[in-house]
Amino acid sequence: MNFSDQYFMKQAFLEAQKAKEKNEVPVGAVVVCNNQIIARAHNLTETLNDVTAHAEMLAITSAAEFLGGKYLSECTLYVTLEPCVMCAGALSWAQVKRIVFGASDEKRGYARCQPSLLHPKTIIESEIMKDECQEIVKDFFRHKR
Repeated sequence: MNFSDQYFMKQAFLEAQKAKEKNEVPVGAVVVCNNQIIARAHNLTETLNDVTAHAEMLAITSAAEFLGGKYLSECTLYVTLEPCVMCAGALSWAQVKRIVFGASDEKRGYARCQPSLLHPKTIIESEIMKDECQEIVKDFFRHKR
């Protein structure tokens, strides 16, 4: 982990906090290209009444629009929770260069369900701000139940 990984994960975590304030599952994401944030997003599945409105999906769309192309082959996605299979599939199609996530998702994470789903050149790093990223999700569901 380097300084910029910590900084960018903190930015993704701020997005997760925005989701929590909207009563959304608190997952946040940022897409970084050339050391600059080009997209920010958080879960909006409840707000938009759309099961595909995960932070990663929204960030991919925003980043592609910013870049003017569908491939994110020079980009890093920072996301607070391990991507699900749907998001991992989209990240594979977008050919994202690197994915950095905070907490693993033992129930719905791509690594448990479909570990070979990501693009073969994608670099994966995890456990950046793991404790904070786990706690915000656990706290959210603790208050839901």
